[in-house]
Amino acid sequence: MSLGRRVHITTLGCRLNEAESEEWAERFRDAGFRVVDADSPADLVVVNTCAVTQEAVRKSRGVLRRSQRANPGARLIVSGCLATLGDSAVSAETGVDLIVANRDKDRLVEIALATLSLPAMPETAATDAAGALFARGRQRAFIKIQDGCRYSCTFCITTVARGAERSRTHAEIIRAIDRLVEQGIREVVLTGVHLGGYGSDLGSNLVDLVARILGETEIPRLRLGSLEPWDLGDAFWRNFEDPRLMPHLHLPLQSGSDRVLRRMARRCKTAEFASLVEQGRARVPDINLTTDIIVGFPGEDAEDWARTLAFAESMRFGHIHAFAYSPRVGTRAAEMPSRVDGKTQRERLDALRDIGLRMRHAVLREQIGRTVEVLCEGNPDGERRETRFGYTPNYLPVHVAAHEATIDGNALVKVALTGLDSEGRTLIGRPIDPRDQRTGTPG
Repeated sequence: MSLGRRVHITTLGCRLNEAESEEWAERFRDAGFRVVDADSPADLVVVNTCAVTQEAVRKSRGVLRRSQRANPGARLIVSGCLATLGDSAVSAETGVDLIVANRDKDRLVEIALATLSLPAMPETAATDAAGALFARGRQRAFIKIQDGCRYSCTFCITTVARGAERSRTHAEIIRAIDRLVEQGIREVVLTGVHLGGYGSDLGSNLVDLVARILGETEIPRLRLGSLEPWDLGDAFWRNFEDPRLMPHLHLPLQSGSDRVLRRMARRCKTAEFASLVEQGRARVPDINLTTDIIVGFPGEDAEDWARTLAFAESMRFGHIHAFAYSPRVGTRAAEMPSRVDGKTQRERLDALRDIGLRMRHAVLREQIGRTVEVLCEGNPDGERRETRFGYTPNYLPVHVAAHEATIDGNALVKVALTGLDSEGRTLIGRPIDPRDQRTGTPG
């Protein structure tokens, strides 16, 4: 590999950014570049930024500056939401050679090669995308299936940053998954800005796509990324009859108060959300449901907050991603009156996190005595260990401890769940002979 062909990609923000960065890495490798980690010198640095909150903007700009200091001679490419929403601010950063807005993300490598006069050298290409994932400690691959959103929640800048909905074709997605399967990837996560809106521009939908993936690929485990709790009809649940579609859904609630949900311009009210949860649990045994909740949204009073706490607890979530509201310039919510003060936000956040931890502990305890298949993390390089970390099909963390056999990375291992760790936040499991118990049944 000649000098000048080392590229480092830094990703901030959502799983969609992760999926895009993985695609860039594969295309750079196809063009003869070597993708290196943050500790290695790089000739080209690509930063995939986030701007969903003002804090994300601050972090993204900080990463740009650190990247320049770490590789002062490298060419710097900036993309993502900060590059799209704050083009002039990013341009002012010293050392930025190229800005690629979200609308051109899918062509970033092509644009970089042409604009920065970087000739492709396919004869030196390294095509082991899976190996690169494992080397970064990543076990599952993210596949971007759509971009953009047709809705405008008042707190969200993503609609502005990502634009109109655009979907990839079934064929393109299936080819991407087939390549990963050939390279040894065992789990794929479908991602998008509005995942449930997939296919609105193609005359298709998410249900049909998932059915085709399960029918036409050999991916052992398929997951869905964050999914808005609407547009999920009865046909959606039928895909879970195939055990390769993992029984975990992340359904953002955002608030348990209908009054606050109206101010957020959310399309799913609490009664509809509860009905969806009930339907999911009836149709998909052992499904794990997780969520997002914004604390201290403008106008959220004590009664609203009490409703949110009570509703969240009644849903028995396996995890709550709770975060305090912060105004994002360019959103309608940023102009709303009746801000909730910081002290009240922190108190509410602590109360919600306590409830979240109790619910998560209860969900974990319900798994004890079951037999499940765990995807063990780590590089499948023959380095066999007596303990491994991994996730159950319903995305619960497990420490797998082998007493007689050792476990390689990227292995699907049938495990008996025997207890919890000392903090009560991770399951403990032991590998078993698959003839001893049936997957998913109590011990």
